[in-house]
Amino acid sequence: MIGRLSAVVLDCPDPAALAAFYAELVGGTVEVEDEEWVDLNREGGQRLSFQLAPRHQAPSWPDPERPQQFHLDIAVPRAEMEDADKQVLALGATLLEDDLGGSRNWRVYADPAGHPFCLCAC
Repeated sequence: MIGRLSAVVLDCPDPAALAAFYAELVGGTVEVEDEEWVDLNREGGQRLSFQLAPRHQAPSWPDPERPQQFHLDIAVPRAEMEDADKQVLALGATLLEDDLGGSRNWRVYADPAGHPFCLCAC
């Protein structure tokens, strides 16, 4: 195991509104970081996060022209980030954005099918 799943992140045009919807649907406490990022913290459950995407186009499942849109955040101990990077690349991931010389706590990758995910230092 390289890391643990820390959040499922959904792109959307209004993070606070979508977080409120899911809070009603699955429970949890909405935590607004700013207008671009909102978390739904669920006691004993998986955290959902909502990220502002001003030009968001909703998926039209199962239409491949507008597929499902999300990314996974995988928590990795900071001291193990370099090793985790090597492991995911060896598994077939592609680095999309690095951590800007360590100035960010995450790196963005694409899985072998092109879906984005982040390794996030914890």
